[in-house]
Amino acid sequence: MTVTFPASGPLPRSPDPRLAAAVALAEAHETFFPRDLRAHLDSGYFEPAPDNALLGPVAPRGAPNGLVLRDGRVVAAWGDTRQMDMTFSVAKSYLSILAGIALGDGLIADLDQPVSATVTDPAFAGPHNGLVTWRMLLTQTSEWEGSLFGKSDTIDRGRDLAREGQGKGRDRVLATPGTHWEYNDVRVNALGLALLHRFGRPLPGVFAERVMAPIGGSSDWVWDGYETSWVIIGGQRLHSVPGGGHWGGGVRMHAEDQARIGLLMLADGVWDGRRLLPEGWVAASTTPIPLNPDYGLLWWLNANGRFPGVSHRGYHAAGAGGNIIWVDPGPGEGQGPGQGPGQGLVVVARWLHPDATPAVLAALAA
Repeated sequence: MTVTFPASGPLPRSPDPRLAAAVALAEAHETFFPRDLRAHLDSGYFEPAPDNALLGPVAPRGAPNGLVLRDGRVVAAWGDTRQMDMTFSVAKSYLSILAGIALGDGLIADLDQPVSATVTDPAFAGPHNGLVTWRMLLTQTSEWEGSLFGKSDTIDRGRDLAREGQGKGRDRVLATPGTHWEYNDVRVNALGLALLHRFGRPLPGVFAERVMAPIGGSSDWVWDGYETSWVIIGGQRLHSVPGGGHWGGGVRMHAEDQARIGLLMLADGVWDGRRLLPEGWVAASTTPIPLNPDYGLLWWLNANGRFPGVSHRGYHAAGAGGNIIWVDPGPGEGQGPGQGPGQGLVVVARWLHPDATPAVLAALAA
């Protein structure tokens, strides 16, 4: 699959007035996140001090930018699509991709197997955490309990993404693992630690080798861990990486690399005839879970029409501050192995105001 992105410099405007209007709508609605992301995180946006203490690097953000691709072809773009920026929780979907690779490699025998069956780590020991399965971590239903790298899971208990930073942190009684859905960054970081154990080497290197290099991605992106997330595995000192930038660190990447990842998902994990993700993994990742029909395996879904005006078959990776990779397979049954992206749509938006996201996606789809 050959994807050509705009050269640096002024981007051409689409001759289609509706598409141009959709892009103008995106450009007119910049996120409320300030350019100084460190000051924003220090201010207690996600939680008050001392729980908001940063553990990893934070970089200032650039201006809004984005790409629209159909049939693997760029049909619209705005801003600097090579601006390296933090992606926040978009990285959760990258952990999902790595879990799929681990499953395909046999490093994970079964998503419903307890992590403790193959990972020897205090994080997965005991009568409660020992029950946590890979699927539970991937669906945010693990109810994993404890502290990891200096952050307690209680920080994100009761988290409501619609009221970010308000009313969470309640030390509620935990449910049985697998019976309660909750968006919790500490538990996602536990998944990253578990995958590090299974691969036996840093996850950014695996992602570079198994995903980014085959799809023609750049070498510009970085995936940083925390100062506190160094662990000893198999006698090696390895850096565990988080699934977001909540406490700093995480993935910094530009829109063009993110678009390639969206195209890989759209093509059922196949690139240039080579299967990079196990057969069925994209379908599994985008199937609604019983406890939250808007969620799959660390991918957000549109099965219930969270975004009106776009396909219910669409799904996306989402990060705080208005970062999104939207993938719309179109009205059909999806593409067969090796057939490429077909009539599907991939949209990458950086620093788009979250309140405007539904209208922008609907305008682009139309």
